[in-house]
Amino acid sequence: MKWVFGNWELICTVVFLGCLFYKYLMVRRWGLGDKKEESGDCRRRRLQPPRGTSGWPVIGETIEFIASGYTSRPVSFMEKRKSIYGKVFKTHILGRPIIVSTDPDVNKVVLQNQGNVFIPCYPKSVIELLGESSILQMNGGLQKRLHAIVGGFLRSPQFKARITKDIQKSVKLALSTWMDRDNPQQPLYLQDETKKITFEILVRLLMSVEPGEDMEFLKREFMEVIKGLICLPVKLPGFRMYKSLQAKERMLKMVRKIVDDRKMTMENNEAKSSGLPNDVIDVLLRDTGESDGTQQRLPLDFISGNIIEMMIPGEDSVPMIMTLAIKYLCDNPTALACLVHENNKLKKRKDESSEEYAWTDYVSLEFTQGVISETLRMANIINAIWRKALEDVEIDGYLIPKGWCVLASLTSVHMDEENYENPDEFDPWRWERKTGASVKSNKFTPFGGGQRLCPGLEFSRLEISIFLHHLVTTYTWVAEEDQIVYFPTVKTRRKLPIIVTPR
Repeated sequence: MKWVFGNWELICTVVFLGCLFYKYLMVRRWGLGDKKEESGDCRRRRLQPPRGTSGWPVIGETIEFIASGYTSRPVSFMEKRKSIYGKVFKTHILGRPIIVSTDPDVNKVVLQNQGNVFIPCYPKSVIELLGESSILQMNGGLQKRLHAIVGGFLRSPQFKARITKDIQKSVKLALSTWMDRDNPQQPLYLQDETKKITFEILVRLLMSVEPGEDMEFLKREFMEVIKGLICLPVKLPGFRMYKSLQAKERMLKMVRKIVDDRKMTMENNEAKSSGLPNDVIDVLLRDTGESDGTQQRLPLDFISGNIIEMMIPGEDSVPMIMTLAIKYLCDNPTALACLVHENNKLKKRKDESSEEYAWTDYVSLEFTQGVISETLRMANIINAIWRKALEDVEIDGYLIPKGWCVLASLTSVHMDEENYENPDEFDPWRWERKTGASVKSNKFTPFGGGQRLCPGLEFSRLEISIFLHHLVTTYTWVAEEDQIVYFPTVKTRRKLPIIVTPR
């Protein structure tokens, strides 16, 4: 009897524990058996992170991720996992667990960042080089304040009218030197030439430095700085990070002197608040903090550091779009002919009327804008946005756990056949068709989105439009064979050699 009772006791215990397991784990966590309305907290506890794999120990799937960037299809890494796990999946790359989203709706929520639950998340080398107060890393009210005042300046009609003339002058001067070389029949490297043009325009926009010794110094030191963005974060002599930090310090000394001199000039000028600011330094020095209620001016060290960091997104993206647009046009003679025809019509009209070009002339070139949009779609310079969740977040049925990084893949959306017909084809006409692509769609995000939408997107389009117009109306060219590399950033392998001939 004792043995029988002991077994009954065991059986009852097992049944009791089984009921508890079913009730608390199966019902409450997994939502089985309970059809009643769930609270948000219960539903969140029931959800799990997206499916996926962590790959190899320590290195995860980093090798395959990087290798895909050196192929003709950089989205192959994403496509393979999307076919297995769905549009949102987890992986382990670049030393950390990451949730990757190739879903435009999920990306939109991450970029909109309602409630500030996502903060920027960059590789350690970027964090070390830029510092805690970088505009690329800051979050909250200060980030919104800087975004608003810089964006407002760049969008103002007065600025656009003035900068249009400055860009035209720089582009025409640069193009005229192409025939002044010792041997004009030797190929020139378009990727390098476009960088020369855009760097000088960018530095004038930020701090009004004209070509000369100071410009060359900034160019030389800045090249050293950006080499450290993707490297081992070791701050010891001889390492790349150390060299980049030293170059940044040298740049800071020059920029801080410019800021100090400008501040003194403004204080000595009674009309310091009148008229349009000359550059971004003027804009930041004039801001009083009324927009966010702080009533505090920005510290001079803060302004100096962020002037340098504002150069980073603008230095590489615009010249590469110029270069890649020419490459795609060379591969599509019909599109090139349409672009030349449209721009020749504008040039003829301006020559006959003797009117100066306005920024509206360039942005109204419909096919030219389609070429720019199509280049941005196919070779997005900002191929992904990195964010970290400050708390558990549910998006469209997916759980993003607190502390996890989210990689919102913009390129995957741009190259998805569900979003674009024949996505591998360079088709500028798709932006003209009523049923085609739209620059305002959440499926087209070359400049990011939400609170961190690039404030210089209109300025960038204007700069590219001016370059394309004067190039195609000044020269014909023959490009040598070249390939596009997509890692760590988009570029051409041979810098796109071309031989130009005056029209």
